[in-house]
Amino acid sequence: MMNYAKVILQVIVIAVVMKIVLHILNLLIDKFFKKQKNTKFGFNERKSDTLSALLKSVLRYVVYIVGILSILDTIGFETRTLLVGAGLGGIAIGFGAQSFIKDVISGFFILFEDQFSVGEYITIDDMSGIVECVGLRITKLKDFSGDLHIIPNGSITKVTNHSRGNARALVDIEVGFDADIDKVLSILDEVCESVRKDDSNIVKGPAVEGIAEIGDNGVKLRITAMTKPMTQYKVEMEIRRKVKDEFEKAKIYIPYPTRVIITKSGNN
Repeated sequence: MMNYAKVILQVIVIAVVMKIVLHILNLLIDKFFKKQKNTKFGFNERKSDTLSALLKSVLRYVVYIVGILSILDTIGFETRTLLVGAGLGGIAIGFGAQSFIKDVISGFFILFEDQFSVGEYITIDDMSGIVECVGLRITKLKDFSGDLHIIPNGSITKVTNHSRGNARALVDIEVGFDADIDKVLSILDEVCESVRKDDSNIVKGPAVEGIAEIGDNGVKLRITAMTKPMTQYKVEMEIRRKVKDEFEKAKIYIPYPTRVIITKSGNN
């Protein structure tokens, strides 16, 4: 007759051992990747974080599988007979291994093809955000609103990586039709020179491209610059801030839509 107290104790011991083993393995992985960052041929920080997360994910699955099989054996299930009798292939399909294997293979291709790494800003289909984790089976993506998207690797068909290569900053400035364009261009050149000196994120430019459009309310001029990845928005905001300050000093007004309402009263 089964001693239930003994069985429960053994299950608890196995669970505790699993937790301790995982903790030790995670510490060893962290120590290894931290040490190799300081070597001449070590991975960069993002690559190290990605490989570390993937290796932890693989080992976590291995420990869980071994632990669950041990618990089933402790409870009284003949796991060896079960595996032999049912066949590994049948059990795998029964647990949805086809999808699992697809996710795992896709995860390895993502890693070895270096499609993206932890910390990079990417777009997967219609979801954009910072890569939080690249696991054995899933990729975690956090968008700017703070939502965490968990995406099976096997379902990833199209990826746009916004963190590789330089980015383009583009700022359109509109002035009224009565503005002195030569004076405006001169002010914009001074702003570009000031931003270029102050912002280390700029790789090339900024430069005034000229008149981009003649609209309903005024003349639109364009400034462009090449920046380090994911810094273009900061550069654009700084350009706009300095343009506004300089326009106020020179009394150059930025046009905006207005509406004139004519009302009739009495005989008028």
